[in-house]
Amino acid sequence: MPRIASGFLSSMSAGVVVIKVGTSSLVDVEGGVLRLSNLARICETAKELRGRGYDVVLVSSGAVGVGCQKIGLQERPAKMSQKQALAAVGQPHLMKYYHDFFSALGMTCAQVLLTNDSFVELAEYLNAKSTFKELLKYGAIPVVNENDTVATDHIKIGDNDTLSAKVAIMVEASWLFLMTDVECLYTSNPRVNPDAKPIHVVNDIRQLHVETGSGTQWGSGGMATKLTAARLFTAAGGRMAVCESTKPESIVQIMNGEQVGTVFNSIGAPLSSKRRERKKWILSVSVKGQIWMDDGALDAVYNSHASLFAAGITRVIGDFGAMDSVALCSSDGSQFGVGLSNYTHEEIRKVKGKRSKWFADELSGYMSEEMVHQNNICLLSNNGDSNGESDSSS
Repeated sequence: MPRIASGFLSSMSAGVVVIKVGTSSLVDVEGGVLRLSNLARICETAKELRGRGYDVVLVSSGAVGVGCQKIGLQERPAKMSQKQALAAVGQPHLMKYYHDFFSALGMTCAQVLLTNDSFVELAEYLNAKSTFKELLKYGAIPVVNENDTVATDHIKIGDNDTLSAKVAIMVEASWLFLMTDVECLYTSNPRVNPDAKPIHVVNDIRQLHVETGSGTQWGSGGMATKLTAARLFTAAGGRMAVCESTKPESIVQIMNGEQVGTVFNSIGAPLSSKRRERKKWILSVSVKGQIWMDDGALDAVYNSHASLFAAGITRVIGDFGAMDSVALCSSDGSQFGVGLSNYTHEEIRKVKGKRSKWFADELSGYMSEEMVHQNNICLLSNNGDSNGESDSSS
């Protein structure tokens, strides 16, 4: 084994902290120039967290924005090919900024570009996880982004808020921080509604009702995508916070228990205890559709950890294939879980509401009476052992 300089390998980590840096945090909306002071302070915060014993992962937007700056564009383009070209221009410059700042702080960073396949295929998911593990062992700060230049479906996995939640689940982070251009979550947009009230703590995101908006011209996110990230990560047992990008020191303040930003507390079991690897992976797979169910099926799946059968299905939304991820919803459309479907959307539409014994002949590839097996279901809640794993077949 090669000799490593003393102190270079990370040991006795206090946990992993994932910090997502949005485009609006890095690019000035008015002038379209890079906010170098913000970037420098975020890197300094990463160093402080390392000094406290935490491993740090950054999920950084900004490649397209930096590309626009380098080319001299005043507005972010709409065409996919233009975005991909600008991402190719901007990504190496963005990484150079990170490299220069971290080098000045005596630290090493690493570029990690992910695609949707990194989460769709379990083998690739586990390989990516192993890469993160080794990078953190070497004391490097992984800087993560979507591989925008080769993305074919969309310029983003969904958005970098969701990407950061998936990465945080993958690396078994204890905290996820979403840096944004507002100091916390409000009941509505404070720029439009002067009566909007700040929300500093959310103990159960399922009970949260707020107005959300879209992102800026430079970024693709908004508060809605941050709430999606919170649903994923808190279900996986982590704590997430939204805080202002111009005050990265608030990350340490939040971890010390101060009332800064908005903290979303965990509603799921801790990542390292009750969640097996397959369950964590299922939470990370992009959802392709929805399956709605009646109250009886909801009670069986949610409270008894049972499989989902056709008789309890009332509605199917979206186009998905066998073993694609689907959102599991109650009769009013509220999502309470995710699962891997045994059948395509066309097949489930054929048999929804029917008893299993009546529809075997209607499914050409009939394999199982379960539409979604209990071993492939993850609940977005803390309902006892909310993802009860009663057998070892998963």
